[in-house]
Amino acid sequence: MAVTRRLLMAVVGLFSLLVYLVAAYVGYLLLLLVWDSRPSPLIAALVALGTAIALGVVNYWAATARLKRSLDAVELSRARASEIYRRLDTLVNQMDVETPTLLLAELPVPNAFAIGSGTGTIVVDRRLFRLLSTEEFEGLLAHELAHLETRDALVQTVGYSLVQTLIGLIGLMLFPIVVLTGGIARSFALLRGDPSSWSRSWLGRAQRYSLQVVSGLGFAVTLLILGYSRRRELAADDRAVEITGNPVGLARALAKIEQASKPEPGLLRQLYVHSEADSELSRLLSTHPPTDERIRRLRERAQHGNVTRASELSSSRW
Repeated sequence: MAVTRRLLMAVVGLFSLLVYLVAAYVGYLLLLLVWDSRPSPLIAALVALGTAIALGVVNYWAATARLKRSLDAVELSRARASEIYRRLDTLVNQMDVETPTLLLAELPVPNAFAIGSGTGTIVVDRRLFRLLSTEEFEGLLAHELAHLETRDALVQTVGYSLVQTLIGLIGLMLFPIVVLTGGIARSFALLRGDPSSWSRSWLGRAQRYSLQVVSGLGFAVTLLILGYSRRRELAADDRAVEITGNPVGLARALAKIEQASKPEPGLLRQLYVHSEADSELSRLLSTHPPTDERIRRLRERAQHGNVTRASELSSSRW
């Protein structure tokens, strides 16, 4: 019985080896065909880059439209919120951005976020009107306008698209090697009568290392993009302070939102001001810096007088 099983595995191993060798030969012929009709490296790079950017823009606008449809939001009229629009108009006049649409929504937590670019949209949770003073609300608006001004969401989405394209191209180039090495390793393991030993062979290890290289590269570039996202949040804070001249107002707004917010995982989480960072890994994987870090930076600016007031607006309550 053992001899029959061993013979059967040997036959399967030989057949598998033949299949993989034929596949490798066909792949080799296809590569030769592609190589003979190859474009110049510059044209190929430009086509890949242009495709990645186009897909990123399309994905961004599709995601923005889908997000708007998912929100049960209504537009905030000027008649209902004249003071908000007065301050919004003052902020817009000092920034390189058009007046956005203000939407009221029932979000999972009291918060606000900007979507779109150019004439974008700022979505505001209704509870913020009870939670924040006008100066605090103004600081939050200035922060979201700063994101619209530099089109941060669009840039990050295109960045992710470029990363996916890069990883896809590397994976495509390594795919024949991964398949061939893994297939030959499995075939020889069957011929030896020990199917599970393929992963311990040098061919099996080569396949595993190739996959780890692709995964590690993707993870490393993703960390860079997340780091960029956190820097953009701090830059938006700085821009808001530059325009309003009131770091304490934004700091208080963040503190109140942090206290009132315990967001659940979901589609909107990455758009929220709230940011939990329980460990170094969670900090690295977060799109926002820890809120206490942002508040500390803002309060330090206020204490050191490192503020240039761009406007003088009166303080009031709703």
